[in-house]
Amino acid sequence: MNIFKDLKVIELASVLAAPSVGQFFAECGATVLKIENPLTLGDVTRSWKLPSENSSSSISAYFSAMNWGKTSLALNIYDKEDKEKLYQEIKNADIVLASYKKGDAEKLGVNYETLKKINPKLIYGHITGYGTDSFKVGYDALIQAETGFVFMNGEKEEINNNNTAKKLEGTKMPVALVDILAAHHLKEGLLVTLIKREKEGKDNFEGSYVSVSLYESALSSLANQATNWLNANHSPQKMGSEHPNIFPYGTIFQTKTDSLMLVVGNDKQFSVLCNLLNIPFISEDERFKINVNRVENREVLRPILEKAFLQTESKSILEILEKNNVPAGSVNDIPKAFENKAAQELLFKDKETGLKGVKTFVARFDNQVHNLELSAPPKFDKPLEK
Repeated sequence: MNIFKDLKVIELASVLAAPSVGQFFAECGATVLKIENPLTLGDVTRSWKLPSENSSSSISAYFSAMNWGKTSLALNIYDKEDKEKLYQEIKNADIVLASYKKGDAEKLGVNYETLKKINPKLIYGHITGYGTDSFKVGYDALIQAETGFVFMNGEKEEINNNNTAKKLEGTKMPVALVDILAAHHLKEGLLVTLIKREKEGKDNFEGSYVSVSLYESALSSLANQATNWLNANHSPQKMGSEHPNIFPYGTIFQTKTDSLMLVVGNDKQFSVLCNLLNIPFISEDERFKINVNRVENREVLRPILEKAFLQTESKSILEILEKNNVPAGSVNDIPKAFENKAAQELLFKDKETGLKGVKTFVARFDNQVHNLELSAPPKFDKPLEK
């Protein structure tokens, strides 16, 4: 879909959150110009490399996550001449993406009020750590910790022989989840603003400042864990992959050959599961017959199911469960996940460089895969001037 082919986006941001918004617009046909600082040799993620990567390349695997379809322009906006070049680009831009903390954009002369004087129709999308009034820099891992994600995430604390709990530290998500969530919130805000511009007419549109904070995005995304606390006075605790309100949901079981995850969402599915595992009497037991009782008695039920699954093999039992509409799936590593045909359809592949990337926009229209070819992430070869 090339719906934004006439849209020009200027990206004054680095790392993950705002750049993922830039790639989204590129995937929809927009021209995306990524402004990079030659004093830092471009986006900092260009240097975030694994030991297995080419140390001399300006494109890292991390940088390849969110920078497809963009053109890079090296500008030192502390320099008067370079700043004027940026202002010239701003004159016919539709959207600017920024991720400055309070005061920094003003010092550089790239805040909304300044750029609006150059382009009164400009839409300015701004991602902050803690809101526009905070000087505090936002880091994904810290915000995961501050908003409850780290505390909730981890294995359940076990009671030892002395009847005391072994305290387990929480853990952050293995992806920058808050950055991704904030990016989605900003996309939504910008799309709403573009609809507003369309309704008002571009000639009558007066520009707009759209801001999203990592902190608010994280809190908003606590979903049912937030309302469990707000409405049921239940403070969510570590449960491994299990669900506080449903059982067995998110529970991992070992078979003879591998492990699988079960996500039984209602009593009918549980009854079918028990029949397929040759323990039909379990679903008739009052302790397990309905979900609320299964949640209360999960510590009794779990070992019963564990024993039953150990009599099965993953491939065959997963086929049987799927055939009978009992939700379950294998626990895959990343290489295994990308063997799937659906995963392959989400990839960008550049023949010249061999680079691969994953689409940020996965909607299908009329059941067709969205397949706009994008250029590989741009190199940054401008030498640092002394």
